[in-house]
Amino acid sequence: MRRPVLPRRLRRPRLLIVGCGDVGQRIAGLLGSRWRVLGTARSATTANELRRLGIQPVNADLDHRRTLARAAGLAHWMLYLAPPPNAGAADPRLKNWLVAHGTAQAKRAGGSKPPARLTYMSTTGVYGDRAGGWVSETTPVQPTTPRAKRRVDAEQQIRKAIKPGQPRGRLKRRPSLQATILRVPGIYAAERLPEERLRNRLPVADGDGDGYTNHIHADDLARLTVLSLMRMRSGRVFNTVDQSNLTTGQWLDLVAKTLGLPTPPRVPKAELPQYLTPMMLSFLSESRRIDGRRALRELRAQLRWPVVEDFLKALPARRI
Repeated sequence: MRRPVLPRRLRRPRLLIVGCGDVGQRIAGLLGSRWRVLGTARSATTANELRRLGIQPVNADLDHRRTLARAAGLAHWMLYLAPPPNAGAADPRLKNWLVAHGTAQAKRAGGSKPPARLTYMSTTGVYGDRAGGWVSETTPVQPTTPRAKRRVDAEQQIRKAIKPGQPRGRLKRRPSLQATILRVPGIYAAERLPEERLRNRLPVADGDGDGYTNHIHADDLARLTVLSLMRMRSGRVFNTVDQSNLTTGQWLDLVAKTLGLPTPPRVPKAELPQYLTPMMLSFLSESRRIDGRRALRELRAQLRWPVVEDFLKALPARRI
């Protein structure tokens, strides 16, 4: 027996999360039963984990476009949280998704339905090194690492996808997609603190070599991401950062004090390559302070944890 088709006003809105990791799962928890949340999965293990959390898994592999045809047409609301590949100058995964989505939209509606909504999660790394200076969304991007250059390529793909198409006669063709870009710094939570780094006694640069770092709590990021979909202005960019103003050393000292661990040793910046991996060094090679006021103002949001000190003070004591 077929289920009756409910009127549109009675249906739960459907959200597809592409790359449904920790932040995506927190978003699903925020939306609860009011939404039908789907998440992409490449393996049976991931699919089972999503089901356990009440998220409907959708088989899709961003590295293989043929697996995306069905997934790309499943939802009007989408979050793209998947990272680019670890090599190359571009993001072919996002390209695969945008092509599949455009094809699905054309087949379903012939361009007559409202454009889908998508929030793309980028990184504040696109600003590059600013020698500790302040940057906002109007600051030109200046990526210095391959990872950040791939993110700039992805942002450019998004902007191209949301431009109106070529006109047909006197009518301007409407884009099939509206999108917002979030630029995200280091994400932290109770389970996402640099405890292992502190236990391994890895050093940080001393003096002026210690650069500024930026943060956002995972729960605050989840809420800002939802608001970026609900209160979308297509093409808008938001820095989703808290209001902390810390160097890397200050951040690590605060975490160490909270966890009852020794603070990290200080060494001259030139000596850090002896102790740290290339990935860790790439993060420490850049220093900038990110202005996040636009997101709070335009999305009409308040952070639960405006500065990391607030969260660390509220963190239950751990047995070390």
